[in-house]
Amino acid sequence: MSDNALTSSRRFGGIARLYGDSALAHFSQAHVCVVGVGGVGSWAIEALARTGIGRLTLIDLDNVAESNVNRQLHALTGDFGKAKVTALRERVAQINPGCQVFEIEDFVTEDNLPEYFGKGFDFVIDAIDQVRVKAAMAAYFVERKQPFVLSGGAGGQKNPALIQTADLSRVTHDPLLANLRYTLRKRYGFSRDTKEKMRVPCVFSTENIVPPQSGRGVFCRCRTAGLVVRRLWRKYARYRFVRTVLRTGGGGTHRGQKISNAV
Repeated sequence: MSDNALTSSRRFGGIARLYGDSALAHFSQAHVCVVGVGGVGSWAIEALARTGIGRLTLIDLDNVAESNVNRQLHALTGDFGKAKVTALRERVAQINPGCQVFEIEDFVTEDNLPEYFGKGFDFVIDAIDQVRVKAAMAAYFVERKQPFVLSGGAGGQKNPALIQTADLSRVTHDPLLANLRYTLRKRYGFSRDTKEKMRVPCVFSTENIVPPQSGRGVFCRCRTAGLVVRRLWRKYARYRFVRTVLRTGGGGTHRGQKISNAV
């Protein structure tokens, strides 16, 4: 057994026992893209790294700030001011040295979807809160049969037991996803039949949003979500990915564009 294989078996033996050796082999070949690496995306990336994923592409233009400390994984004293994608690449290298991490320091827009997603990924996790861009991505992915999951709003919620996954047509209690549903129907011609699925898988919570408490509510106008809630959120996103890889066999070709750095 090579040194790399021995290291992998030691680090991810628990994953193999849970899903099987064949599944772990698929994970090691899989290429997952995470769009938005903040309060939801950063936790999803850590979960993927600890699952033994072989390649990750991280897309975000933001830098780590002190105001991120209450909710974002990479917000550490030594990383303030650093590009979030860089901070996470360095963290993943400590967890899974065999994982290739590709940084894209940019925001996804309606215009650059073909540039970043034209060759496809084994799975895409959306963790941004710009409705127009989420809608453009969802429409693009549905048309091209790209496996993906969208995250709803995670702020102002405390109860992890209320986190669910469902098709966008079935989502409730989430203003961000309600706006997304409206936009997809109006701009992209998605069915208005409430009984028909939109083929847009989502992670969301049925908990009512808790208003910020006076003087202690938010940083950067974002409601603070409990850390446990965010951890559960990324576990649901990882679960969607794992199901997809186990169903399709996953992994194989090199994917991703405009890659600036790689481990």
